[in-house]
Amino acid sequence: MVSVASLKIKLFMDGAEIGPIADAVKNNPRIKGFTTNPTLMRKAGISDYEAFARDAIKVVGDLPISFEVFSDSFDEMEAEARKIRTWGGNTYVKIPVTNTKGESAAPLIAKLSKEGIALNVTAILTLDQVREVGAALDPETPAIVSVFAGRIADTGVDPTPLMAEAVKILAPHPKHELLWASPRELLNVFQADEVGCQIITATKDVLAKLSLVGKDLGQYSLETVQMFYNDAKAAGYRLI
Repeated sequence: MVSVASLKIKLFMDGAEIGPIADAVKNNPRIKGFTTNPTLMRKAGISDYEAFARDAIKVVGDLPISFEVFSDSFDEMEAEARKIRTWGGNTYVKIPVTNTKGESAAPLIAKLSKEGIALNVTAILTLDQVREVGAALDPETPAIVSVFAGRIADTGVDPTPLMAEAVKILAPHPKHELLWASPRELLNVFQADEVGCQIITATKDVLAKLSLVGKDLGQYSLETVQMFYNDAKAAGYRLI
């Protein structure tokens, strides 16, 4: 039987709301870091990127947290990365693997990593991208390589073999951690752990399902039937 206690993988929470972040820091010792992105921040109604980021950095303390650049020009990405670095904390700068034109960010990744800037390279979906990023990163500088396994699965492809191969590609550089991004269900946590990913990031809704691990399925079946019954009753549905 699977168990949360047996997990070796680090659990990060993905989101852009200070309340849930603060609650995770205070009440959930399983959460070892945080990630966010401009899309999540926009959905959360954040208008001041830097103000939110600085608040979040204070809340998470020594735990790692990632903030993403959002320009399309590599020169502007570099300037944004250097600004994010000044915010302090255990902050990783998220750099997309390409810009919107499909041009590789590898030269910028190499430049920033060589200077000792901790990066989280994001939006990766192919093994060729993993190889390119792994080659660009300085082996002595901490980095996170975020492969969007959930989006791979959305195309009908099982991401598990690809993630297992990505683990092998990055293995020669222990300071470069593979992150399983955009999981769709709690099972992905155990799949990521089994293939050797160092990190998985998930929304608070997915992480909340950790309490179900090991639950008796017969009892869960009964609770499901009770839920359907109670919801139908509350809605006032009748057939006879």
